[in-house]
Amino acid sequence: MDNFEESPQPPRHTIPWWVWVLIVAAAIASYEVYSHYQAAKAAAQAKAAAAQRSIPITTTKATQGNIGVYVEALGTVTPVYTVNVTSRAQGQVMEVHYREGQMVHKGDPLVDIDSRPYEAALDQAEGQLAHDQALLAEAQIDLTRYQAALARNAIAEQQVADQQQTVFQYQGTVKNDEGLVANAKVNLVYCHIASPIDGRVGLRLVDPGNIVQANSSTNLVVITQLQPITVIFSVAEDSLPEIQKQLRQGHKMEVDAFDRSQETKLSTGSLLTLDNEVDPTTGTIKLRAIFPNTDSALFPNQFVNARLLVETEQGVTLIPTSAIQRNSQSAFVYVVGADGTAKMRNITAGTTDGNITAIQGVQPGEEIATNGFDKLQDGVKVSVNTGQGQGQGQRQGQGQRQGKSGASGANAGSSQSQ
Repeated sequence: MDNFEESPQPPRHTIPWWVWVLIVAAAIASYEVYSHYQAAKAAAQAKAAAAQRSIPITTTKATQGNIGVYVEALGTVTPVYTVNVTSRAQGQVMEVHYREGQMVHKGDPLVDIDSRPYEAALDQAEGQLAHDQALLAEAQIDLTRYQAALARNAIAEQQVADQQQTVFQYQGTVKNDEGLVANAKVNLVYCHIASPIDGRVGLRLVDPGNIVQANSSTNLVVITQLQPITVIFSVAEDSLPEIQKQLRQGHKMEVDAFDRSQETKLSTGSLLTLDNEVDPTTGTIKLRAIFPNTDSALFPNQFVNARLLVETEQGVTLIPTSAIQRNSQSAFVYVVGADGTAKMRNITAGTTDGNITAIQGVQPGEEIATNGFDKLQDGVKVSVNTGQGQGQGQRQGQGQRQGKSGASGANAGSSQSQ
């Protein structure tokens, strides 16, 4: 057999692993660059498309007017007078003249107590008075006779002196009887209980036939005055200097009372007075405001939100609060120019009155976007709904009234500034 020699195989060339890693990394980087490019291109196209099509919005014009700076606090309605009517006479209740919740006037009858025992006591006192008056008259007649006899030296001077003292004794007795008669008349008056003030009676606490005791602590009826009525509220001591300044200048400081939700104004009054010391535990001072309450909107012990007008800012630029937007840097609004383009403009927000805010950075008369903020961008075209815009402009015009601002605290607040 022939021996054949095997020819050597050519060497096989393998690609190192790190080359594959570089290839994969380059592919991923290329994909990322391409994705970012496509995303940027799509965003640019979307922005261009948004710029070409107009976004429907409503606007209002910034106006110039006045807005008030208020101190806001929690308050409690407190009657000027509250009377707990009790009995000063003892006896059976004969009649109850009032109805529960009735408005009564001073002097109106409320409760009648059996007066017969007191009438009898009055008759007895008057009888005793008449008896003693007769004795006094008789003693005075005798004294006159004795004095005439003494002038003729018919009797001793001592007898005249004794008769004079008898007259004095009867005069004292008559005076005592007159006091007893007056006391009996007063007790008789106590049997007919009348209202001491104008106000509203509460729930009935006694019925005819009940026996009441004199000077008892049990109330027969409770009467609270509703017109006028006051509200007591506490403000931070930091607001005290400005309040005192206004009071020293004789300014009548207006106070508004709102319901618990601060949406409905219940009544408008004025500051009456303030307490004589600051509560060191809370750093607040109590104030009392008085309200006419002609419609009885305020009720005793009712919880209210009180707003005290401290100052009025004159001639500021006012816009709806809803038009103000905020980002991480500042507050801004969208101002619609004459070319129908919305431009974002930074502003400084000041005092707020509900849905009206005083700002800096916008001139009165400029158009401000009030909705559509989810689609608005700087420089996009907009189409203004003039019908709704005019309506909002009219409401904005109402913002020239005195405003109400305040950030409420636990018991007191200060004027709100954004």
